[in-house]
Amino acid sequence: MLDYDEEAERYDASRGGEPRAAAAADAVMGLVPDGARDLLDVACGTGIVTRRLAAARAGLRVTGADLSSAMTRMAAARLPGAVVRADSRRLPFGDARFDAVVSVWLLHLMSGPEDVRAVVAECARVLRPGGVYVTTVHKGASHNVGSDIDAILAARPRSPVPDASDTVDACAAGHGLLPAGEARFRGRGQGRSPRRTIADLRRGWFVTLPPGAPLAEEFAARLAELPDQDRPRADPVFRLRAYRKPSGGNLERSGGDR
Repeated sequence: MLDYDEEAERYDASRGGEPRAAAAADAVMGLVPDGARDLLDVACGTGIVTRRLAAARAGLRVTGADLSSAMTRMAAARLPGAVVRADSRRLPFGDARFDAVVSVWLLHLMSGPEDVRAVVAECARVLRPGGVYVTTVHKGASHNVGSDIDAILAARPRSPVPDASDTVDACAAGHGLLPAGEARFRGRGQGRSPRRTIADLRRGWFVTLPPGAPLAEEFAARLAELPDQDRPRADPVFRLRAYRKPSGGNLERSGGDR
């Protein structure tokens, strides 16, 4: 697992920066009800996406929450007075506080099904009736774009998939949330090159390949033999799913499935 306090300063630049943030925010807002007035961005990181959510609609109040102290500081600089440090499994908000709750690139970091259930339970708890919970699912699969890099990495030991679509669906249903649409967006600027992938291997990006382990170095050696060491391959495509909390109210989702 990466140390996100250490990652904070280089996080945005290493993950597509503003173009990726814009794509994520646009896709999220396509699933947020037009009538939403209060939105919570759980695991908001540096706030690069959160800031765009806040600017997307007049009158939308956005709150960010993140567990990493360094990430929280960066997000707070982008959204003064609107960011708190919090564990996504124990959110410091009252019941039915928000019209929309978002968790982008979070559930894949959970240690197992119990933590995923805890996060979804908290997001459902703070969601008002008629509101929508939006989250990314199966993030790991998004990075498999069929490249020569992926062909090599296909042989690595498999890791659990805590954010598998069926797992998240079941957790949502267990807390009374109903399917409310899907969207996809491209992780612009995140296409892997062989050289960058080797660097990621050596800093612990791949959880089943500990840095410095013989198997990790074996993969690094194979990646080093690929052509075009600095040419990024195709960008990943991330998946979002939305879930609605039943209500007799009049919140409606703003767009069709994409």
